[in-house]
Amino acid sequence: MKNYKNPSDSRVSITELMLPSHSNFGGKVHGGHILNLMDQIAFACASKHSQRYCVTASVNRVDFLSPVEVGELITLRASINYTGKTSMVVGVRVDSENITEGTKRHCNSSYFTMVAKDEEGKSVPVPGLILENEQAVRRFARSKQRKKEAFSRDTRFDESQFQMKEHLKRLIDENVKIDL
Repeated sequence: MKNYKNPSDSRVSITELMLPSHSNFGGKVHGGHILNLMDQIAFACASKHSQRYCVTASVNRVDFLSPVEVGELITLRASINYTGKTSMVVGVRVDSENITEGTKRHCNSSYFTMVAKDEEGKSVPVPGLILENEQAVRRFARSKQRKKEAFSRDTRFDESQFQMKEHLKRLIDENVKIDL
């Protein structure tokens, strides 16, 4: 296995027709179906980079920017944005295309943290990333910052460190009734 790889070595994309069986009660493609496809392509990308079986450790915020209609094509693109010791951040972008009108829309983007595993299910090292241009450096730096912010967010609200009085005043204008 190589020590470092280019993002282009593991970049993958898929295009799929959205069928009536993929729709929700509102007649649009179910968000859960799109999330399933996103997870699959993140797995494919991470596994291709690491040459290992990978599992999803976390998904960083998924915003559905526009609905996908039945009969549209969706294209999912994935690439490695960040590599740690055993984990990778896979950027996934979803675009839809109305094939009769020829119009395309960006539907959503998200970031999947994937961890490489060995045959016993233990985390194993992954190849590093070769950053060849400004966009690659920006993506790596952004992923590193997201990771740092997530850790800070998680520890700030940890039960052992939580200061209720500090947060009660922030809840005054919220749609909540405090009855302690």
